[in-house]
Amino acid sequence: MAEYIENAAQNVALNNPIIFDSSIPCNRGYVLHNDGTGVFILRGVTNNCFARYQVTYNGNISIPEGGAVTAIAVAISENGETRPTSEAIFTPQAVNEQGNVTSTAIITVPKGCCFNIAVRYVDATANDAAVTPTPTIVVSNSNLVINRIA
Repeated sequence: MAEYIENAAQNVALNNPIIFDSSIPCNRGYVLHNDGTGVFILRGVTNNCFARYQVTYNGNISIPEGGAVTAIAVAISENGETRPTSEAIFTPQAVNEQGNVTSTAIITVPKGCCFNIAVRYVDATANDAAVTPTPTIVVSNSNLVINRIA
């Protein structure tokens, strides 16, 4: 198990990853991460056909002062592609109103491969062309736990 945290509030631009500065890293080398970045590498180190990881993110998100009040979301991405089933959406009633979101994904990495993952601010209104997403959100109390489950 590896855990990564960032308690301080940070502004995250649309389609960019959340940054993590503190960690209880994986001591076996299955998960690689440099503090101060938002990208993690999951390694397919296994004697079987694949390695499987459960990735769980929890944190608070809000719209900053001056932003438009609309639905906001974060999601786990794998090799740059958002996992749609991991999207966690919050619709605040006003700017600076925090909402807690949780997102989980099971990532299967083939033997010998490496996958990049991140938690990104994504467009929660992508299906509604009439709504423009807010360009940045505020993220705080971020916690990412990565468990090797197979």
